[in-house]
Amino acid sequence: MTVPTPNSANTSTTNAFATLPLSEAQLANLKTLEYHAMTPIQAQSLPHLLAGKDVTAKAKTGSGKTVAFGLGVLHKLNVKKFAVQALVLCPTRELADQVSKELRKLARAVHNIKILTLCGGMPFGPQLASLEHGAHIVVGTPGRIEEHVRKEKLLLDNVTTLVLDEADRMLDMGFRESIDAVVSKLPKQRQTLLFSATYPDTIAQLSKTYQNQPVEVTVESTHQQDTITQTFFEVSKDQREAALLKLYDHYNPASSVVFCNTKQLCQDIAQALQSHGYSAKALHGDLEQKERDQVLTTFANQSCSVLVATDVAARGLDIKDLEAVINYELSRDPEVHVHRIGRTGRSGKKGLALSLFTPSEAYKINLIEDYQGSPAPLGDLGKLRTTAMGGHEPPMITLQIDGGRRDKLRPGDILGALTGDAGIAGTDVGKIDVFNTCAYVAIKRDSARVALSRLLDGKLKGRKFKVRKIR
Repeated sequence: MTVPTPNSANTSTTNAFATLPLSEAQLANLKTLEYHAMTPIQAQSLPHLLAGKDVTAKAKTGSGKTVAFGLGVLHKLNVKKFAVQALVLCPTRELADQVSKELRKLARAVHNIKILTLCGGMPFGPQLASLEHGAHIVVGTPGRIEEHVRKEKLLLDNVTTLVLDEADRMLDMGFRESIDAVVSKLPKQRQTLLFSATYPDTIAQLSKTYQNQPVEVTVESTHQQDTITQTFFEVSKDQREAALLKLYDHYNPASSVVFCNTKQLCQDIAQALQSHGYSAKALHGDLEQKERDQVLTTFANQSCSVLVATDVAARGLDIKDLEAVINYELSRDPEVHVHRIGRTGRSGKKGLALSLFTPSEAYKINLIEDYQGSPAPLGDLGKLRTTAMGGHEPPMITLQIDGGRRDKLRPGDILGALTGDAGIAGTDVGKIDVFNTCAYVAIKRDSARVALSRLLDGKLKGRKFKVRKIR
């Protein structure tokens, strides 16, 4: 069941919190907090949340989602029953703290509600002491919550509401196993609320696994054709490489995929871009699995800006915020061409699709036009500006840890080691990927040196591991 976006005819009256079946005390509290009209995500989700239905909501930070699920959680809470009745999982300590603060503000309308925050990177002892005193709502990161559950210090038998906040980021950070472990301890009969900024296949699978006939709510359309600006440039065969560099010089995308039709050309183009200062890596069928994992990991976590790939190697590739797709060579199949360019312009964001072709490939343009049902816009390379500014420096740097699942290493261990005891901010930690024998963590460039030092000087699971930057 998909709920459409409210149209402009909606008024502030229909979006007033007073239209909801909330208590007088809660409505008065919302006025005190100066929450007068519901945001779109609140207007669409709250009637279903308050009715006890499972909800899958596509919503970004700042959309008002915390108030939405917070009101839903508090509405059904039995204050007299002193047991954990709601569990909120968040990707980072910072978000968990924000959520807890918001819930406490919303809970002012109900007396004696206890909200507990349990996150990695914080001392374990005080958390155990807090758990002994009990709580109604627990907010935390998956790794630390799993640890408390595994040690039977956090009992989840009475949970009636599970919230997965920023679910896509939790999956990006490698928390799927921890989430599964926690959910396995929850009652089957519960309300499950899933909030995610994007909706890749992994989130759809998560919803199918954990939810029961969820209502789907979204406040923005995705994958609209007009989000992709497509341009074709005619070149001679020996101009192709120079033309590619000119496209990068003019458009300067922060992240891009270059498609080639052969493995060897992928390797050649990646090396050519590297020689001009671009952070580029090749992805093709000749790579060993460990090499492939490393290439995809560094590109997905924004520590590599350009991925040069064949169609087969890029199959199943789902990268967020991909600014541009460049066809170094046109595909022989117009359907493959449309699939290539559809990797950009997702989640309502603008995307670029730039294609090079020689006069002998003009027939491919005709096939693409027929398949798309629209003309192929032609560009003029001569009109593109040249700045000679060189490659785009990625915002993140990847650290490789020579320890993984076989060493019982979990994303929460890495996050805790980096952010605990006055460490770097959780917001400086990007995607965490844990494989069988190694792990990768993306760190904001400015914090990479400190992060490397912390991991080298500290311990994970009580052990020392080799750590190095990925080039």
